[in-house]
Amino acid sequence: MRPTADWQRLPRLAGALGLIAAVTLVYVRILHVNATTVALSFLLAILAIATWWSLFEAVLASVAAVLCFNYFFLPPVGALTIADPQNWVALVAFLVTAVTASQLSAKAKRRAAEALHRRAEMERLYNLSRALLLADAHQTAAGRQVATHIASVFDVQAAAIFDRRTGEIERSGPEDLPIGEGRLRDAALQNTELEESGVRILPLRLGGSPIGSIAILSQDISDAALHAIANLAAISFERASTLELAGRAEASRQSQELKSTLLDAVAHEFKTPLTSIKAAVSALLSGPQADPTTAELLTVISEETDRMSAMVTDAIDMARIEAGELKIHREPHRPADLLASALAKVEPSLDGRRIELSVSISLPMCSADPTMFQTVVLQLLDNALKYSPPGSPVTVRAEAREDGIVFAVADRGPGIREEERERVFEKFYRCDKDRRRIPGTGMGLAIAREIVQAHGGRIWAESAPEGSRFCFSLPLAPEGVSP
Repeated sequence: MRPTADWQRLPRLAGALGLIAAVTLVYVRILHVNATTVALSFLLAILAIATWWSLFEAVLASVAAVLCFNYFFLPPVGALTIADPQNWVALVAFLVTAVTASQLSAKAKRRAAEALHRRAEMERLYNLSRALLLADAHQTAAGRQVATHIASVFDVQAAAIFDRRTGEIERSGPEDLPIGEGRLRDAALQNTELEESGVRILPLRLGGSPIGSIAILSQDISDAALHAIANLAAISFERASTLELAGRAEASRQSQELKSTLLDAVAHEFKTPLTSIKAAVSALLSGPQADPTTAELLTVISEETDRMSAMVTDAIDMARIEAGELKIHREPHRPADLLASALAKVEPSLDGRRIELSVSISLPMCSADPTMFQTVVLQLLDNALKYSPPGSPVTVRAEAREDGIVFAVADRGPGIREEERERVFEKFYRCDKDRRRIPGTGMGLAIAREIVQAHGGRIWAESAPEGSRFCFSLPLAPEGVSP
């Protein structure tokens, strides 16, 4: 026991003995009553002492009351001896009753104090949880906020939080922890509770592996409250992490939305002047014949206008897809009819190139949007024509497989390396060897992929005996449905 506790207890001991002396003095000098009344008075005084102070003072008062009762009220009076054996029984019964009543009173007082302490801890835990929920995760690091609130709400001497994800330790409180930072890290890495130099260290976890640890220097916090604090700290960490991820996702979404909006706006702004340029060039080419140089320049302008118009169309399609405005209206169609319609649109731009078509009219029907199907086929044919040597044919096939109808466009070009077969479908990606030699934006295959996936199919690239082959699948139409 500490010396300060002894000095604090002395006034209470003096008060207890003084109360017993006062009762004795009253019945010896003022009131003359029988021994039973005196014993009951002593018992009431002892119960009062046990209620006001502690068991130690009550037991000491019980011993003093027995001695006074024996000396002043039991015969022979004035001596610490008892002549009648019955008085021995009464004296022992009085002592046992006094001590038992003191213990019960002290126990009830202790339980009441414990209940008040638990209630105060519950209120503090509530205040801590509210403070952590109202904390702004964007202003201060989660570990610093948790340590500050714990030190403030629970009035602890020192608190520290270790964040395993960042490796940082945040401290708070008027004192320094009498342990090293390594102990905090050990508790988090080993998932164990530690106690050293009066400091409790607990890991922070929510069902999985620990995400950190917490150290608290305080003697007034119960074990249950410490674990509740650790759980609240872990929840606060997870909340901060979730808010950070949500913020990043929202920023990414807004950035993508802004980019799509700008792309769509710029593309539409280009569309109008390109249409005017094309109309003017076509009018000049169809008018009176100019000199060969002028005619050649007009032809170049017409071709470049067509190329820019195709690029703007791709940009508009990509912006519409990224904005979630791609609408697919699937209907049952024969693969042969779909390919024939698409090839009819590309025929004017073939410049004598030959397309080898291999499709059976007996193939089962597939579920497709004809307009979107044409966009996919035209993108693949445009790629095949650009990357194939002049005069070489392009093969277009359709066949039935387990996953539906598979369409394939094969060229006679240089082929695609295996590590690039997936990346060619990414937006704006182009092979290094083709960036300068062959014009393009890198959006065509990305548009084709989005359209095919919206149909419920898939698209891929593979090697052909000569060049590359781009394939995509479309689901079969429900049985019993006719076009």
